[in-house]
Amino acid sequence: METSTKSGKAHIGRKISRIRDIKGIKQDYLALELGVSQQTISKIEQSAEVDESTLEKIANILGISSDTIKNFSEEAVINVISSTFNDNASVNSNCSINFNPIDKIVDLYERLLASEREKIELLKDLHQQK
Repeated sequence: METSTKSGKAHIGRKISRIRDIKGIKQDYLALELGVSQQTISKIEQSAEVDESTLEKIANILGISSDTIKNFSEEAVINVISSTFNDNASVNSNCSINFNPIDKIVDLYERLLASEREKIELLKDLHQQK
């Protein structure tokens, strides 16, 4: 999934969404913590730009800095996961690894796909109401 706009500028909303997904945090929880509706979180995640004060609040709830959100890269996450997996395997090849990074990535994409399907259904419902 791409986290930048066509002009090359970072799409902050998508980055927030991906980090939230990775951390296993639902939009409802983020909304509750921010004191807004789930629909507001959805709109924020669809926005290419997010005002700095809102970004700071979201970052605090996610337990990261706003710079981490701004600099988020899926490639970096995959590299960290791969590096951790390879480092653990090379340190002690006799130990059993309980964490499979591929399973985590598949799980993330399955949740993302489910979320996208929900959005499609909502859009279909809205279209039928017109």
